[in-house]
Amino acid sequence: MDIAYDGTDFSGWAVQQGLRTVQGELTEALVRVTRTDVSLTVAGRTDAGVHAAGQVAHVDLPEEVWDTLGASLVRRLSGLLPGDVRLRAVARAHPDFDARFGALRRRYRYRITDAPWGAEPLRRRDTLAWPRPLDLDAMRAAATALLGEHDFAAFCRRREGATTIRALEEFRWEVAPEGPGRVLEAHLAADAFCHSMVRSLIGALLAVGEGRRPPSWPATLLSRTERANDVTVAPPHGLTLVAVEYPPDDELGARIDLTRRVRTLDTTMGP
Repeated sequence: MDIAYDGTDFSGWAVQQGLRTVQGELTEALVRVTRTDVSLTVAGRTDAGVHAAGQVAHVDLPEEVWDTLGASLVRRLSGLLPGDVRLRAVARAHPDFDARFGALRRRYRYRITDAPWGAEPLRRRDTLAWPRPLDLDAMRAAATALLGEHDFAAFCRRREGATTIRALEEFRWEVAPEGPGRVLEAHLAADAFCHSMVRSLIGALLAVGEGRRPPSWPATLLSRTERANDVTVAPPHGLTLVAVEYPPDDELGARIDLTRRVRTLDTTMGP
């Protein structure tokens, strides 16, 4: 399932007792349409206030349910889902497909404007308004220094038993082709991101952009083994999950096996 949502009024993706969540809304709608108990597996569990333009999830359905409803699920769910979450497309997946463990990489975008009047009214829900001018060149230099496979413990909220080693494949800043006012977009891609990693990276680079820290500072934090208290987590509403990429069907099984392994850094190699 290809899913998009405005995260403003959701308490994140994952079901939480007494709170409105994306998973909760989708599950309720799917149960009503399929008359079957369902369990959604998602590519990336977004936090409260974070948006998605290219979220991916999978669900197991009985053969007869898919044969009867598969072609009409998008249309049927559009009438049941609230306006801030949409099921864009649905397809029968390969038996080895796993939305979470089969992913090659996740792509995120973070939008910031340093225009003196703040965010444009039509983009205020997905664009952070920053009150001071930002040095784009310094932010680009800091981002480049963070690329590669590292232990990003300084930028993550640690979860018991989870590794914080990640391979950051892309981290670049662009000026969005829109106006009035300057809008900066950070584009990040990695095989996976640990909890709060993207927003922490953005928070660190905002300190660089303001001139409070040198461009070299964020990379120095990679030597830490615990979360850095001097890194501010950027607000959630500027962040959007834009895409999740998967290997060809015949490589899914190998990818899932690789993803499930606990990753460690090879300390025998040079820098």
